[in-house]
Amino acid sequence: MEVLKDEKRIENLLEKGVDEIFPSKEELRKLLLSGKKLKVYQGFDPTGPSLHIGHAVAMRKLEDFRALGHEVIFLIGDFTAMIGDPSDKTAARKKLSKEEILENLKNYKEQASKIIDIDNKENPIKVLFNSQWLSKLTCEEIIEFSSYFTVQQMIKRDMFQRRLEEKKPIYLNEFLYPLMQGYDSVSMEVDVEVCGHDQIFNALAGRHLSQELLKKNKFVLAGKMFALEEGKKMGKTEGNMIELNTKPNDIFGKIMSFPDEKIIEGFELLTSKTLDEVRNYKEILEKNDTNPMEIKKELAFTITKELSSRQEAEKAKKYFEDVFQKKDLQTDLDDFKTKQEEINILTLLSETKIAQSKGEARRLVEQNAVSIDGEKIKDSNYMLKLNNSVVLRAGKKIIKITKGR
Repeated sequence: MEVLKDEKRIENLLEKGVDEIFPSKEELRKLLLSGKKLKVYQGFDPTGPSLHIGHAVAMRKLEDFRALGHEVIFLIGDFTAMIGDPSDKTAARKKLSKEEILENLKNYKEQASKIIDIDNKENPIKVLFNSQWLSKLTCEEIIEFSSYFTVQQMIKRDMFQRRLEEKKPIYLNEFLYPLMQGYDSVSMEVDVEVCGHDQIFNALAGRHLSQELLKKNKFVLAGKMFALEEGKKMGKTEGNMIELNTKPNDIFGKIMSFPDEKIIEGFELLTSKTLDEVRNYKEILEKNDTNPMEIKKELAFTITKELSSRQEAEKAKKYFEDVFQKKDLQTDLDDFKTKQEEINILTLLSETKIAQSKGEARRLVEQNAVSIDGEKIKDSNYMLKLNNSVVLRAGKKIIKITKGR
């Protein structure tokens, strides 16, 4: 595919959802306008089985680069996941086995395809694994390129400083993580690394190694972090993530729980809307007669559609309106909190007083009268896993189930 030099699309790539660009935005703009085909990558460590909507912020940049005709690599950090990224961590990560990592990553490509056109016929994305080169490094090679970094460089990282103050251990393998991620850039000889704000230190380690070993000026494009609460990004660690394989009803409902002040940020970071479209939503929202709920529903619909389909988004919107907005259902909507993370459907029906006994609860299930977030429960052995609130419905009775303390 020929590289496109569309100024408006390049400006959108450089501005929308972008936090920082190293060495500078101006230099990268100039390179993009030159028409040179760039090699661009982003890495994803399979520390859990699901990519989430926070990953999608930078992943949309990969799609922007791909659509402009550049060579894009989706790198799965199956080797670096075994080390554990210390970024933004006040304690060392739990070590993962090779088996756990392989299990985690098996659906990554399918999930990423919701955001990136991986198998595009004109310009497909390459999917690589960094164990291909990192597992082959000799001790001599590791010692050689580690000599380009100092202990002082590593120890000044905020999370390490916090651990020192709290007298928590810092392990040597955590010092090695930025070196290993940095070596990815060298091995693939990339021109640009896309990352989240929390990965800037690691990405700059790759920029440094590229300069030293390849005499190459690698760019780093860091995307903004979407945070529902100040200082807390959306992701696995914070427990507030929306996984890319989340059911449409849940995606819609979770977006609708966003604070109103996060609506415009949501359009900018979590959708493929252009900067002009985002500014338009902002102007509409700032009008006195605009109900933020309607704009938030547009945000929820857009994200749900982009992660599933228009048809599923329409269903999710209708479900939300039926359950949470119509007055005849609002009067029946009770709240039930449970400390259990996993609970049997019969036990739940009994504890919420929907059924007076487990026998009655079983009959409700057998009669297809029970649903969780709009999906029928047909198995009386069904175990509900509570990560976020869900809506339990049995006949006309509707209850919001929440994990409480």
